[in-house]
Amino acid sequence: MKYIDEFNDPELAKRLLDDIHATVTRPWAIMEVCGGQTHSIIRHGIDQLIPELVEMIHGPGCPVCVTPLELIDKALAIAARPEVIFCSFGDMLRVPGSHQDLFRIKSEGGDVRVVYSPLDALRVARDNPDRQVVFFGIGFETTAPPNAMTVYQAAQLNIPNFSMLVSHVRVPPAIEAIMSSPTCRVQAFLAAGHVCSVMGTSEYPGLVEKFSVPIVVTGFEPLDILEGIRRTVHQLEAGTAELDNAYLRAAPAAGNPAARRLLDDVFEITDRGWRGIGVIPGSGWRLSPKYRAFDAEYRFQVSDIDTEESTLCRSGEVLQGFIKPHQCAAFGTTCTPRNPLGATMVSNEGACAAYYLYRRLESTPRPDGRREVASIG
Repeated sequence: MKYIDEFNDPELAKRLLDDIHATVTRPWAIMEVCGGQTHSIIRHGIDQLIPELVEMIHGPGCPVCVTPLELIDKALAIAARPEVIFCSFGDMLRVPGSHQDLFRIKSEGGDVRVVYSPLDALRVARDNPDRQVVFFGIGFETTAPPNAMTVYQAAQLNIPNFSMLVSHVRVPPAIEAIMSSPTCRVQAFLAAGHVCSVMGTSEYPGLVEKFSVPIVVTGFEPLDILEGIRRTVHQLEAGTAELDNAYLRAAPAAGNPAARRLLDDVFEITDRGWRGIGVIPGSGWRLSPKYRAFDAEYRFQVSDIDTEESTLCRSGEVLQGFIKPHQCAAFGTTCTPRNPLGATMVSNEGACAAYYLYRRLESTPRPDGRREVASIG
């Protein structure tokens, strides 16, 4: 734990904050595209410790939150089938579909199981050869390699009753879509370090050049994020736009070549819908033709899906950085973690969940006139 403690040092945090305050002279808007970074920012009050001129915009960095409603409804339809054992990580069970969630399917008799690894689902398939076992494979580039390895092993071990419902999304196309929007306010990005630890940084220089925005690869601990913000504001104030890797200890420029080769074998790039945003070209992965037999969408041919989003939920605006969670009228009232209207209130990486968990209902003045903030350290 000492290694982690080093990245929570309050004295070092103060020095970074002093540098940021001394550097900033005008308003800047920086987006983090990682739900883990969002939670760290809100938990430690980083957005309230940095200068008011610097706004942190919470982007679509939560894979659970951006999984399209149509795919959630397909998962529910598959999980309700009597011959299916449906396996998923726990944070997907409360994600609302059009009319219900996986917990409701389970309560009505569906065999829905929480697993901690896709390989757990593969073992379930080996132990139940007379049942169809489906794993709900979601996530950014970070979770794609273990899911790809599981499909690869299913093929190598000849486990025909295993399949995967795939909803993998890719960060660089999302950044391009955000910057291409006519309503975009983002002037710089903190890139997710764990994504770059897999994929490397080769896709970012083109985005920097095309949109003239700084992109700083950043980790997740408080000092990581403050250092990322510090490097970003230095670029913004200097009028430069470069790719800067502030997370070299875990994210080399080449990423993980072995993982990338596996991804190239098992998956192929496809257009993908993002919940609350819409279809982003080339932003997802699906199983390649070589492994199509393990594709649950292909195997079960789920159709006639009639999706219906909540009219009260503004999670799409939250995901695009148009509003903060507490600016939604449903936040904390009709929408809570126990009764969520949208996925951003469910996931451990959702912005609404972070604001609710750390009681960031609004910026409330203290008696001394200063804003109430969490502490680092």
